Amino acid sequence: MTQKVAVLGTGKIGEALLSGMIRAGWSPADLLVTARRQERADELRARHGVTPVTNQEAAKTADTLILTVKPQDMGTLLDELAPHVPADRLVISGAAGIPTAYFEERLAEGTPVVRVMTNTPALVDEAMSVISAGRHATGDHLAHAEEIFGAVGKTLRVPESQQDACTALSGSGPAYFFYLVEAMTDAGILLGLPRDKAHDLIVQSAIGAATMLRDSGEHPVKLRENVTSPAGTTINAIRELENHGVRAALIAALEAARDRSRELASGNNG
Repeated sequence: MTQKVAVLGTGKIGEALLSGMIRAGWSPADLLVTARRQERADELRARHGVTPVTNQEAAKTADTLILTVKPQDMGTLLDELAPHVPADRLVISGAAGIPTAYFEERLAEGTPVVRVMTNTPALVDEAMSVISAGRHATGDHLAHAEEIFGAVGKTLRVPESQQDACTALSGSGPAYFFYLVEAMTDAGILLGLPRDKAHDLIVQSAIGAATMLRDSGEHPVKLRENVTSPAGTTINAIRELENHGVRAALIAALEAARDRSRELASGNNG
């Protein structure tokens, strides 16, 4: 952990990553940050003890560069970085939809690039981060990326060809669960419960169900069947979900998210 790591464009996810790395044992002295606004840079220094620098300084001095700006801002950032990034720097991209080839074409020949799709539960150390290697990235580079993102949750290596699908499932995944909780809370209110009680019931049910899925080793169908008694309340609810095409809608939604990830990769940011 003696290498210097720079997080460029340090928003909420970037700050969560910094915080997790520090808890995992990185020294703040080895962590650099860049931010658009000086007040944001000062805030990060005060909160975490990290060193704010310019993008050019980060490129020249850090061993690993983690690019966390929005996809539509990545081209501008790379134009700024390219003259200053030596080919031995590890570049980690957290931008949805942008392939490693995009970076390799704009940086020095041979620059190792690793693509990572993480998600917002990084804020509570429960992220799912999916990691893929570019043409010049080695197993050591992947292991280093896993060490960094493992500080805020779980990691999974996949071929880059599967990144768009992973973006649809886990990158956007938390939003689907929040949407479901929102809808179920509204249903609880319709059934006569106060909002706060409906919220607590649904959230704890979601936490319990997720823990069972993670720890039991059972297939979700088996776990669902365990709750579904003959002619009971659950099977009546599931029948309505099927009648309204909820399963098909979810599949279509994830396909739409995957397709949008592909569009981002092709440069369509509209």
